[in-house]
Amino acid sequence: MGRIIAIANQKGGVGKTTTAINLAASMATLEQKVLLIDADPQANASSGLGVDVAQVDCTFYNCIIDGADIREAIYTTDIDGLDIIPSHIDLVGAEIEMLQLKNREKVIKNLLEPIKGEYDYILIDCSPSLGLITVNSLTAADSVIIPVQCEYFALEGISKLLNTIRIIKQSLNPQLEVEGFLLTMYDSRLRLANQIYDEVKRHFQELVFKTVIARNVRLSEAPSHGLPNILYDADSTGTKNHISLAKEIIDKHKAK
Repeated sequence: MGRIIAIANQKGGVGKTTTAINLAASMATLEQKVLLIDADPQANASSGLGVDVAQVDCTFYNCIIDGADIREAIYTTDIDGLDIIPSHIDLVGAEIEMLQLKNREKVIKNLLEPIKGEYDYILIDCSPSLGLITVNSLTAADSVIIPVQCEYFALEGISKLLNTIRIIKQSLNPQLEVEGFLLTMYDSRLRLANQIYDEVKRHFQELVFKTVIARNVRLSEAPSHGLPNILYDADSTGTKNHISLAKEIIDKHKAK
């Protein structure tokens, strides 16, 4: 049975989509069958994997609101073993449309049920908000990765996200756990980055991934070419970091 991992932080610009694209690509490279779901209306994970959203007939929005068959929204990518369900700007209004649905917090969970067994990992790239679609994603997920940028306001808002996770655990998804806190855009030369690393480590201890994602120019260039970093520059630090993260997660679940 596939493991569903949401990648969430309501703070924007923390490297959430970069993590989603490159972790998914790295897992697939390590011979896992992976599905990436783009649950962000900005559709950056879709374009970052070379999907032209304007040319796509069926998106995540159509599955949630129109009841389209989820299999019709699954598209292959340039990486063997990695599929994607693209997003659409219409997802912005989906939360209001979902208010009238029965069991509205479990729409995504019910959508994923029939295909969960076909993948080793299903990753959900959440939008930078704590709205109904993010709540849906966390209700459907087995665990959540929380990217944390190594900057001054990094820990701001994490308590709000953890509170949302706690509420979802209590009322909608008792199995939900924190997969780990992932430090992103890390620059070892900066004293501040090291202070934040120490602070996150002190707060969350073994919940912090051993892998840290370093600040890397190639990593920020890759999406504009519609490529995950592993296809854009296989030898870059960003690629190595994400392969290391993928191994860390896969090894952890193999050991269970």
